[in-house]
Amino acid sequence: MTNHLKNEKSPYLKQHENNPVNWFAWNKKTLEKAKLEKKPIFLSVGYASCHWCHVMAHESFENENTAKIMNEKFINIKVDREERPDLDSIFQKSLGVLTGAQGGWPLSMFLDENAVPFTGGTYFPPSEMQGRPSFNQVLENVSKVYLENREKIIAQVSQMKEVFKEFNRKDSVLKQNLEPYVEKIIQYFDEVNGGFKGAPKFPQFYVFDTIHYFYKKNKNQKFLEPVENLLIKVSSRGIYDQIGGGIARYTVDEKWIVPHFEKMLYDNLQFILLLTKYNKIKPDNYFIQKIKQSTEFLLNNFISNDNGLLGTAYDADSEGIEGKYYVYDYEEIKNIKNIGEFFDVKPSGNWEGKIILDELKKPEKKIIDQLLEIRKKRIRPFFDSKTQLDLNCLWVTTLINLNSIISDCNYSDLAEKFFQKIEKKYLTENIFHSYSKNISFIEDYAFLVQCLLDLSDSTMNPKYRLLAKKYCEQAIKKFYIKEKKIFQKNEKNKNDIFISPIDISDNNMPNANSIMLLNFSRLGFKQEAKELADSLNGYLNIYKNFMISSVKSLDFFKETENGKNCNSEGCSI
Repeated sequence: MTNHLKNEKSPYLKQHENNPVNWFAWNKKTLEKAKLEKKPIFLSVGYASCHWCHVMAHESFENENTAKIMNEKFINIKVDREERPDLDSIFQKSLGVLTGAQGGWPLSMFLDENAVPFTGGTYFPPSEMQGRPSFNQVLENVSKVYLENREKIIAQVSQMKEVFKEFNRKDSVLKQNLEPYVEKIIQYFDEVNGGFKGAPKFPQFYVFDTIHYFYKKNKNQKFLEPVENLLIKVSSRGIYDQIGGGIARYTVDEKWIVPHFEKMLYDNLQFILLLTKYNKIKPDNYFIQKIKQSTEFLLNNFISNDNGLLGTAYDADSEGIEGKYYVYDYEEIKNIKNIGEFFDVKPSGNWEGKIILDELKKPEKKIIDQLLEIRKKRIRPFFDSKTQLDLNCLWVTTLINLNSIISDCNYSDLAEKFFQKIEKKYLTENIFHSYSKNISFIEDYAFLVQCLLDLSDSTMNPKYRLLAKKYCEQAIKKFYIKEKKIFQKNEKNKNDIFISPIDISDNNMPNANSIMLLNFSRLGFKQEAKELADSLNGYLNIYKNFMISSVKSLDFFKETENGKNCNSEGCSI
């Protein structure tokens, strides 16, 4: 048996190239092999900085006995969810349909020989745990069920397609009052700690961006207060890296103290953007300091050596231990003068006997410098240097917004320089997402057009608006399903999934369809905007809790229809 990941470029796939598992990448040749051999597929989806992906890899994929079962009974496919977000989206939904379980990573799905899912899960332990079967037991049981019920399982494809059709069902209502949706969301906010109630706690900045939009529109304080509360809490608690800048993915507690330590580019971009937008309305020196610190963190630590663009993420683990790079022992910091005035420092710690820095008041620079010197002696977590077109375009948008509140750092010039790097790498004969020059997604086009419009507004250079129109037209041609009036996630003529992946839900970032509606409105694509708005309105009544960014986009579209936010050059948000 041969592990086929050795020639892959994805850092996540490269992490598994020496596993005894006979791993394949997702491609036409692999899928044909499953059909030819009439074998089920084990599909493992994760990403390079995923803690529980590392755990399962060490426990199971590095185990010779487990690998033997996998190699004998399955075609084993590894997927980087950041390289193929369309696959991740569809199979995460499939897990919910088939088992009722909540998705996550690692995603462990079992597909029939035609690559249609029939069962799955997320992390499976190496031995029975709290009523959960071991991964080896799961493998053996699934293989047995497939062999005994192969034809019946394969026949399920029509049922799965019908289920996904139901996901794409629309309501007949095409126009509605949008502000009540936002008012209803506020009911679920944590008034004490900020963000949504409960734990684990994700910042979900795109939700608060929508709320901020409605504050700008009507100046109602009830829309600004939740944004302010979230930003204060996130900036001061353990989810924020008080020493290096930037935020972690989420916290396991409701007070934002104990993070899951991985740092994702998309979280940090949205964090800086929301801080910036808030400061345009209500300038705050404390937030300015956090903006500068987090921006410098990205510029100093997220640049990929390959092309000078921003990479994707930092791992939660270092030296095999979650959070080791970021936390402190009491003994190593107790002698820092006055540290207890600025951070909650106790001998017992606040997390597993360690200290996560939880800010009491804005710390003095000399204290930060001393804490930084201690950290410099440690081994940094793994950096996923993979660059993505959509995220780097969002970085350009972020820099342009920064320039409007911080004038002494030439962020506008930096935005243009980064766009030149994007042009050189990604805007060649074929636009592409990350590694493969044959794969792009609607997110790439949506955020590309957005950043081009932002560059146009910022520089007044007409070439950017012309480019925005060009790529908007390309997006329509490649991704827009005319009969459904919605954008598909991957290119229509390159779909290699059992259904067409239509996704109108926000996930880690605002949904691409909502961004494209903003783009249409700003460009003056009136007919296209109306069609997409009608479609999103139809979805909104059914899926309103999952498409908050679309509420903002729909309202902006309505305002532009009424002649607001616009001039002869176009419309600005």
